[in-house]
Amino acid sequence: MALNILVVDDSSVMRSIIIKTLKLTDLPLGDIWEAENGEEGLRLLQEKWIDLALVDIHMPVMDGEEMIRRLRKKDQYENLPVIVISSESDPCKIEMMLKQGATFIHKPFKPEILKEVIIDITGVNYEDKD
Repeated sequence: MALNILVVDDSSVMRSIIIKTLKLTDLPLGDIWEAENGEEGLRLLQEKWIDLALVDIHMPVMDGEEMIRRLRKKDQYENLPVIVISSESDPCKIEMMLKQGATFIHKPFKPEILKEVIIDITGVNYEDKD
């Protein structure tokens, strides 16, 4: 099963790095969608089939924390796997993300860590690659 992934980060450079890293994991990837803030991310979730969301915390317009909070209020997204990829160091903010059902990866991160977390929360692996 190929994963359709949403990458939400206000930095186009960081989105590019995340996408390149995803391609290095050798996991089965479908479409990869990009958004620069939580509002755009929520809109794309309504328009596209998304299997996994990778979200930053600190963004303009709507931050990742608010995006995840709104996401979890909708039945169709309450179990959507979400990985927060952020340089956030405030344990209270990180704990809040975890309570919302997100997994947290600290920037900078290694491709192997991202791959392990994706396999863990989605159950997909490289053997599923078409």
